[in-house]
Amino acid sequence: MFNTIDDLEPEQRLLMRVDLNAPVDDGAVQDNRRFARHAETIAELIDDGHAVALMAHQGRPGRDTFVTLEQHADILADHVGEDVDYVPSTYGDEALDAIAELESGDVLVLENVRMTDDELADRTPEEHGESDLVQTLAPEFDAYVNDGYSVAHRPHASIVGFPQVMDSYAGRVMAEEYEYNTSIERREFDGKVTMVLGGTKVEDVVAAMENLDEKVDQFLLGGIVGQLFLRSEGYEIGIDTPEGPGLYDESWDENEDTIREVKERYGDRISLPVDVAREGEDGERVTERVEDAADHPDEYLDVGEETVEAYQPHVRESEAVLVKGALGVFEMEQFSHGTVGVLRAVAETDCYSVVGGGDTSRTVTMYDLGEENFDHLSIAGGAYLRALTGAPLPAVEALEAAAER
Repeated sequence: MFNTIDDLEPEQRLLMRVDLNAPVDDGAVQDNRRFARHAETIAELIDDGHAVALMAHQGRPGRDTFVTLEQHADILADHVGEDVDYVPSTYGDEALDAIAELESGDVLVLENVRMTDDELADRTPEEHGESDLVQTLAPEFDAYVNDGYSVAHRPHASIVGFPQVMDSYAGRVMAEEYEYNTSIERREFDGKVTMVLGGTKVEDVVAAMENLDEKVDQFLLGGIVGQLFLRSEGYEIGIDTPEGPGLYDESWDENEDTIREVKERYGDRISLPVDVAREGEDGERVTERVEDAADHPDEYLDVGEETVEAYQPHVRESEAVLVKGALGVFEMEQFSHGTVGVLRAVAETDCYSVVGGGDTSRTVTMYDLGEENFDHLSIAGGAYLRALTGAPLPAVEALEAAAER
């Protein structure tokens, strides 16, 4: 197991990896739950007298979201309740000068780590540990802290390189996300366990089902994945029309055999939508039974009301519910009914509940379902999925190896 910040000596100089990647609207960085979650770890560290320099990324090279972290520092300061400085350099002279001036209780945001050549280089963890980025910054600090569980699936220099050469620790977000997101595999439940699976990728859903086969009693499907499973039953849904988005047929060609095999293997343990919703001519929600969906095979953006009514009893009789992915386009209010309806049932049920998968947990705050009604709302997407499918997380492996050393 990895070490955590509970194992730190006080008043250390810490290099800390967080995930502040956020939407960017017309050049303006948007606040999100990641800032608030990491701010709690940072506040705890500076209360203990540590000096903290933060590494994070924003966007990818070549995209409109690939911007500096100057705005991130301002947003983070609001959440921490203390000044957070920013330096437009990651490990150049300007950054090293700012690091040298760090004192107990200070917080500094280094420049977007993806603006360095080393961060995204295709290297082994050991090779990342020998990179200029790691070799330049590591001697300036007493220890490395990784709080970025949502990037734990990335084998990048700032994530796996520093644990090769530094004492390394998991922050609160890293430790809590890992604990909850792997909990279904490790816990024993006396009652029914239900898993809600949505989103777009059949292969991800199937991998999660197979990994948790012996733990989960009922799988409730929605989203594009649910439509493709319906297609396997002969319904004319989940099919691209000439003007369609192109999401369905390619996935169907790649996964048809797998879908049919999984349906046969799990049988009644898989629940599929009985109705679906699309946008009418005036933008209103139009709900149709799946057997009547032939005229609009690629236009359905949510599951219907009857499906929600059929899914809710499975949730209400469960001792544990795990949610991965949305059942519809919940960002549009008229197509949030499926996701919100099922999550409301989870909120009202006295069960162990974990919600994650991209932005799915954001539904809880968007529609006032009450964060306190859920055991855990994950801020992770890819890492959350890997935890469900049993795939290794490079960041966790690096922290564990560092602890062993």
